[in-house]
Amino acid sequence: MIRVVLAEDQNLVRGALAALLSLEEDIEVVAEAADGEAAVAAALEHRPDVILLDIEMHPVDGIEATRRIRAALPGTKVMILTTFGRPGYLRRALEAGASGYLVKDSSPERLADGVRGVRAGRIVVDPALAVASLERGPDPLTDRERDVLRVAATGVAVTEIAKTLSLSAGTVRNYLSSAIAKTGTANRMEAALRARESGWL
Repeated sequence: MIRVVLAEDQNLVRGALAALLSLEEDIEVVAEAADGEAAVAAALEHRPDVILLDIEMHPVDGIEATRRIRAALPGTKVMILTTFGRPGYLRRALEAGASGYLVKDSSPERLADGVRGVRAGRIVVDPALAVASLERGPDPLTDRERDVLRVAATGVAVTEIAKTLSLSAGTVRNYLSSAIAKTGTANRMEAALRARESGWL
């Protein structure tokens, strides 16, 4: 029996996924969680074979939850199941230790086979997304540039970004200029949007 923890912040979607997986004779959903923090706690409590994580959950997202789970439970496999088929998300998820990445419009059979695949030690990735990721190339942003863009996306002034991140205003401007150049955009809001659409934030 493959023991699964399912983390998804939308109740209806989480319930539907749990019901679908429970139809499989060799898969048992042992716990459900509504966010990344609860997913980590459920993983530590139940020690599942596989944990299915959405990406965009608050306050802890699926990528950060993946890092924490893999650090604490190396034997537990992580599969990302998300609406967001973004190449940058795929790269970040795999770098965090995920073994699988499927989009939510995958068939139930594909999902069940994906769970079996990662449990068996394989890397399971949506084929179209894998191709797009290779075509797009690696994330060009540094960690600090991503931090600055995340705060900049809220529309606050450079001085507020600097205060939030404990940086000087000049340093923030340098990071913003670099991020704008790397994303090929005209300003910081466009840079943040491009980075988010690419899955780099």
